[in-house]
Formats: sequence, C-alpha cells, structure tokens
Amino acid sequence: MSRVFAYCRVSTIDQTTDNQVREIEAAGFTIDPKRIIVETISGSVAAMERKGFAKLIDRLESGDVLIVTKLDRLGRNAMDVRATVEMLAKERIKVHCLALGGVDLTSSAGKMTMGVIAAVAEFERDLLVERTQAGLERAKASGKTLGRPQALSSRDQQDIATKRSQGLSLGALAKEYGVSRSAIQRIEKRTLLKI
Repeated sequence: MSRVFAYCRVSTIDQTTDNQVREIEAAGFTIDPKRIIVETISGSVAAMERKGFAKLIDRLESGDVLIVTKLDRLGRNAMDVRATVEMLAKERIKVHCLALGGVDLTSSAGKMTMGVIAAVAEFERDLLVERTQAGLERAKASGKTLGRPQALSSRDQQDIATKRSQGLSLGALAKEYGVSRSAIQRIEKRTLLKI
C-alpha cells in the first residue's frame, strides 16, 4: 500500500500553509498529519537545498505519492522542478500536482506536461535575453557608455602610465590612487596597446 505525503511551502513567516492542506484534503486525499511536511522558505532555493524537503526525500520510498498544490511549491525555476520530479520518478515516487488537474508528473501525461512547462520557461528565458540585447543595442546606438564607469579619470590613467614607466611599483600606485593592483595593471596594458 502506497503512502501519501504532502509538501506545503510558503515563502515568508507571515504566510500559512493551511489553505494548501485544505486544498489537498478537498481533492480527496487523506494524509496522516505526520506525513504533511510544512516549510517556510523561498521557492528560489533549490528543492534539495531546503531542509524540510531534504528530510521528506529521506522518508519517501518506492511506491509513495507526493502531493503538491502547485508546481511553484516545488520551486520557481522550471529546471529545478523538472530535475526534482525526474529524481523522484527514478525512485518510483509519484508526484501529483493539484493545479494541473491532479496529474501524476511522473506518468506519460505528466512528463508531457513537464516538457511543455520547460519549453515555455526556455522560451521566456530566450525572450528576456533578446529584450536585454535589444536594449543594450539601443543604448549603444544612442551613444550611452555601457559597463561600469572608469574608477580613474583619463588624466589619472596617463599619470599612472608615466609613473609606471619610471619604475614606480604597482603597490605604491594602487595605494596612491586608491585602487587595486590589478586596476593599475589594466591601465598599463591599455597604455602598451596604444603604443
């Protein structure tokens, strides 16, 4: 006989998991209170890095069923959710998500659903990259300087290059101008490239 567990997660201490527990019971699942794992932690933390979820994994056995109300209870990152579901599937643990009609994510239909979700997540990630690149190109075309502002003025950089060519040490110049030794080295390299 398979055991049924519920994983209920909220992000902040101001929130409560009571609604998640009620939703699971309303869906017809009877769960022993000892098998309801409640955790307060951000969904951005990978599932296996959460103490409560890691303890739950230690308790689950082949044939058990894990219920979550929504996929984001497992995590906000589609790749983490997918990896978690695949890891549970390998252990023959079923994962039911109520928000997806109670489908077992380890079944054929569930795998298809996870595939669609992963594809949508990848599409959204690609759109974000495209929008970011377009924004950078627009900024560049309008004459904006991209990247961090220079820590030292052009005049300071010229002075450093001159002092360095006269044999002043990296450490002494770094201290004098309040920058790192590597910043002095970069200025020296740029100066050599111009020659």
